[in-house]
Amino acid sequence: MKKFMGLVAVTLLSATILGACGSAQQSSSGQSSIAGTDGKAYIPIISKGFQHQFWQAVKSGAEKAAAELNVEISFEGPETEEQVDKQIEMLQAALDKNAKAIGFAALDSQAAIPLLQKAKEKNIPVIAFDSGVDSDIPLATAATDNQKASALAADKMAELIGSEGEIAMVVHDQTSKTGTDRRDGFVNQIKEKYPNIKIVDIQYSGDPLKATDLAKTIMQAHPNLKGLFGSNEGAAIGVVNAVTEMKMDGKLVVIGFDSGKQQIEAIKSGKMAGAITQNPVGIGYETVKAAVAAIKGEKVEKSIDTGFYWYDKTNIDQPEIQAVLYQ
Repeated sequence: MKKFMGLVAVTLLSATILGACGSAQQSSSGQSSIAGTDGKAYIPIISKGFQHQFWQAVKSGAEKAAAELNVEISFEGPETEEQVDKQIEMLQAALDKNAKAIGFAALDSQAAIPLLQKAKEKNIPVIAFDSGVDSDIPLATAATDNQKASALAADKMAELIGSEGEIAMVVHDQTSKTGTDRRDGFVNQIKEKYPNIKIVDIQYSGDPLKATDLAKTIMQAHPNLKGLFGSNEGAAIGVVNAVTEMKMDGKLVVIGFDSGKQQIEAIKSGKMAGAITQNPVGIGYETVKAAVAAIKGEKVEKSIDTGFYWYDKTNIDQPEIQAVLYQ
C-alpha cells in the first residue's frame, strides 16, 4: 500500500512539473516575438550623445513608448558627438546582450555598417533614428526630413537678409546623415532660388566652444557677412556666442536648428532670428514603436517622418510650437 501511495505521489508530482513546464513554454511562445528573460523585450537605444537637451527629449519619448508597449529599453550615447569609436563600442555591446531589436542614431553613416550586418545575421531588427546609415539594413528610419527642414531655414535666411549678400554656415559634422543633409538642403536651396546670395564659408563643429571660434574666424575673414546658420543646438549656440563676443548683435542674422534653453532665450532676446525645431519626443517614441512592430514581424514604414517647425518671436508661445520645444 505504501509503495502504491508513493507511486501515486511521484506520478502526481511529475504531472505537476510537466504541466508547469508546459504552461511556461506556452507563456513563452505566446510572447516569443517580444519576450526577454524577464518577460519583456530588451531594446537598447544608442544615440549620438547626451550633451544636448535634444537627446534628453528623444529619451523621454522612447521611455514613454516603452512604458506603453511593455518593453525594456536602455538609452545611451557617447559623451560627445565626435566619438564615433565609442559609439561603435556601444553598438557592439548591444549585440552581445540579449537584444530583441536595436535603435541606432549613427554618428558616421558608414562606420557602423559591419556591426549592423552582424545584427542582421542574428535576426535583430535595427531601427535607425535621427540619422540614418548608407545601407538598407535598418528596417526603418525615424527622423526629420533634414533636407527639407534646412531648405526652410535657407528660405527664412533669404527673407531676412533681403535675398542678397554673403552668408556662412557652421555645420555640426560632415559624417552623419543629419550633418550632410542639413548642409546640402540649405546650400542647394540657396543655389537654386537665390542667385544673389553667396555662401562664403562652411565650417564644421557641433561643440559650442569650437563652433564659437569657427564663427568668429568666419566673421573676421568676411566683414560684409550678413547671416550665419548653425545646423544643430551646439553649432547654433556657438554662432550666437561668437556674434555676442564680436559685438555684432543686431548686425548679423543668426538662424539655428533644434531647440534647448539657450536657443529659446536667444530667440526671445533677439540675438537669434529663429530656428527649426524637430519633434525629438516623437522621434524617440516612433523608434521604440517601430522596434516593437519589427520584433512582432509586423510591417514598418521604411521612412518615418517625424516633422519639423520654424519658430521665432512671433510663434514661440503657440501651443503647437511649445509641444515640440525642449529645455
